[in-house]
Amino acid sequence: MAVNMEAKEIKGWNVFKQIFNDHWEGFKKVYPRYSEPYYEEQAKKMINCGNPEEMGYIGYLCFGCGQGSRVVSMSCKSTLCLRCGKVYVDEWVSQVSEKLHEGVIYRHIVLTIPEKLRKTFYNNEEKLFGKLMVSGVKCMDDFFSKVSRKEIEGGYIVVLQTHGRNGHYNPHLHIIATSGGMDKKSVEWEHLEYLPYPMLHKKWQWYLLEMIRKEMDTEEVDRIVDNCYKSYPRGFVANVQKGEVPGRYESLARYLAKYVVSPPISIRRIDRYDGERVKYHYRSHKTEKVETEIVDVYTFIGRMIQHILPKGFKRIRYYGVQATKTFEVVKEIVRKALSRVKRIANGAIKIIGRKSYRERYKESTGKDPFVCPHCGKEMDVCMIWHPRYGVIYDEHEEIKRGKYEQREKEPNRDERNGGGAIRPTTKGVQLPLFHLWN
Repeated sequence: MAVNMEAKEIKGWNVFKQIFNDHWEGFKKVYPRYSEPYYEEQAKKMINCGNPEEMGYIGYLCFGCGQGSRVVSMSCKSTLCLRCGKVYVDEWVSQVSEKLHEGVIYRHIVLTIPEKLRKTFYNNEEKLFGKLMVSGVKCMDDFFSKVSRKEIEGGYIVVLQTHGRNGHYNPHLHIIATSGGMDKKSVEWEHLEYLPYPMLHKKWQWYLLEMIRKEMDTEEVDRIVDNCYKSYPRGFVANVQKGEVPGRYESLARYLAKYVVSPPISIRRIDRYDGERVKYHYRSHKTEKVETEIVDVYTFIGRMIQHILPKGFKRIRYYGVQATKTFEVVKEIVRKALSRVKRIANGAIKIIGRKSYRERYKESTGKDPFVCPHCGKEMDVCMIWHPRYGVIYDEHEEIKRGKYEQREKEPNRDERNGGGAIRPTTKGVQLPLFHLWN
């Protein structure tokens, strides 16, 4: 293997990039499954993330003193990129927070898959992943209905996760579930205090195994399914937070973010890369202790790349009373129900807003990225460039065309904007595919 030995001195996020930069081509030859254009695209985007020449950029300039400037590279948005992971988590938190019924207590439920079935899922992801999520929802509705003795439709935000803490392939479902649901007959909200979790274990076992038996329909799968029934007489593991999570944290979505949308590994857990091996650590679920692993670079890349979901697959889906088409209708019914039973709302979720690039930068550095360090005035957009479309906006060209001379002839327009000069901004420029990163 061709190795860049200088990589051992690289720190932080660049270690992850360097591992792929050094060994991606060799890895594809050994594991041709990942030589497809889709995986190639994700890897290359991650390697080039933060490089303005490859990803495009927005240039800022201080029009007050002319000295302050800043170039903000567009990010790659690759699901493999650890650098974009923080932005993705923030956006997920905001998105989910907007889709929770304020005042309702939600439970964090994890539906697991036994190790015997993981290879089946690995080889049939496109066929089974969607069915897996639907099976989880059917199981929960059946569970709630059985407990309440009514036909209940709950609310579920289902997230598919494929990795464990050590990076191994371990598909499972994280479900943000309402504590109860809508009674389909009376169209009233039914809150459930007591949930017999051993029953959930058995139901999840049945829904998962029968789905696999139906979808795969082979003798080998039949043998595996029968063996799973015998090996797990009490059902499959379904971990449930018993309603305490929302009260202890600012937001249930914020609490879950590190579990359900985080990459297979964080930058801080990569301890060393010497050109041939990677050392990283994780906290084991079994021992609750920090464990260390040292693996060859191909194994490490494989543990990362195997968690890229099939192209176009939506890993976060909304069902039942959380579905977009029913959310607004159900919201009013839930609000009325909670007003009658006020105690249910204790410790419920809070709605939080989405953070901009500027806000995130201020949080992490304590500085405003768009304030000129020389004169203290706010910098403005002077250039937007995209590698595919070229120059999208150039303030210098706008000036040459007489942009401000034309506006001087339109005093009413200036008055509507406070009487001062009109400064260029990005508000009128649509960049739907990208997020900014410094």
